[in-house]
Amino acid sequence: MSSADVVGVGNAIVDVIGQVPESFISENDLNRGSMTLIDEPRAESLTTLMPDGLKESGGSAANTMVGVASFGVSAAYVGKIRNDELGDVFVDDIRETGVQFDVAAAESGPATARCLIQVTPDGERTMNTFLGASARLTTSDISEELVASAKILYCEGYLWDLEEAKQAIRLAMDIARDNGVTASLTLSDPFAVERHRDEWLSLIQDRVTLLFGNHDELVSLLGTGDHDALISGVRDLTETACITQGRAGSLIVTRDDVIEIPVVEVDKRVDTTGAGDLYAAGVLAGLASGAPLGVAGRMGSCAAAEIIGHIGARPLQSLKSFCAE
Repeated sequence: MSSADVVGVGNAIVDVIGQVPESFISENDLNRGSMTLIDEPRAESLTTLMPDGLKESGGSAANTMVGVASFGVSAAYVGKIRNDELGDVFVDDIRETGVQFDVAAAESGPATARCLIQVTPDGERTMNTFLGASARLTTSDISEELVASAKILYCEGYLWDLEEAKQAIRLAMDIARDNGVTASLTLSDPFAVERHRDEWLSLIQDRVTLLFGNHDELVSLLGTGDHDALISGVRDLTETACITQGRAGSLIVTRDDVIEIPVVEVDKRVDTTGAGDLYAAGVLAGLASGAPLGVAGRMGSCAAAEIIGHIGARPLQSLKSFCAE
């Protein structure tokens, strides 16, 4: 890797999407309409049973980097894959979007992570996720040259489970701090916050200057739902926090200000999957381009609106063009 304005670190997951009859769900004892974590034998079995369908690179922070690149801002991704067929799919697909990816594939260990998405005739999505190789990111996968070249480092909370992955994130953030790069973290999920609250409070205070989370994640992190206490708690933790609030828009909280960002309305809310990831993409792209916080926040709302307007967590058109309209 050479350089990129925004560098993302997270799970490298291949989304495998297939149209299935309703009977597929019951016959394979799937938890209809929900996301279930599965082991490798179960993943291999379901992959074999599913009909041929769309395969594309995925994962929360990976989708964010695709969004950043769609704004015309250079982006790179750091995630772990295995040297297998789905690993090749991940590499080819994410590079196709314009995102740099050059992390060496694992020669052994778990297979490439996948999210098996079964879509029934009514449009319902049932997801079965095998994290596999993605959780095995190590410090040796972190390029000091790449991180030091960036303007912003963006790390995914979902990756914070195995100790080796934690050390990789800490190293990347330390490199960022030592080179004047903004280190950011997305909280990812309230359940992730519950599991890692104490570690994350320390990590954010010590290393993170830009925090992303929705309202529920921040309530879980800080232990309060009171608005004023939440704002005060965020200010004690970090320099800048972007708090998404669904239909109520978002807040960008700094030491001295609270910037209210309205939603960008859409004709029809089709699928909110990935809206938070793409909101982050807009904010990151804006800040990396030198935009003020308020402008960056509006870019985030615009990117989220594009995603909400269709099925899937990837923009179907250039965000640079879409948000210039």
